[in-house]
Amino acid sequence: MSEVTVRSDTSQKGGEKMPTCENCHNKWKWKETIKKTSTIGPGMTCPYCKKTQYQTKSSIRKINTFMPIVLLPLLLQIFFDIPGAVLLSLFPVLLVVFIIFYPFLVEVSSRKTYAVQGKR
Repeated sequence: MSEVTVRSDTSQKGGEKMPTCENCHNKWKWKETIKKTSTIGPGMTCPYCKKTQYQTKSSIRKINTFMPIVLLPLLLQIFFDIPGAVLLSLFPVLLVVFIIFYPFLVEVSSRKTYAVQGKR
């Protein structure tokens, strides 16, 4: 007999939303989400039920909207005279901020929902 543990959403603090498997309904931890989303293939294996999960289109859209914030120092350089040392130090800081918040933007689904590029 196998035992399945189902976690409820009551562990959510302050609006934090980690990816939840559609099959077993377990929430992924921050570290697990970083590991699973840094793979090359589109599918991610749930750490609990081992079923394949895929990042949703809305999740990809949110991440792609948030990602250019890392390049914000380049935009600031155009409008303000910022010293090079300050400019270069902003990149790693913003990258770390992006990595910290990244798992909270990830949503997973048991189905692939990618947009089809141009019908021919």
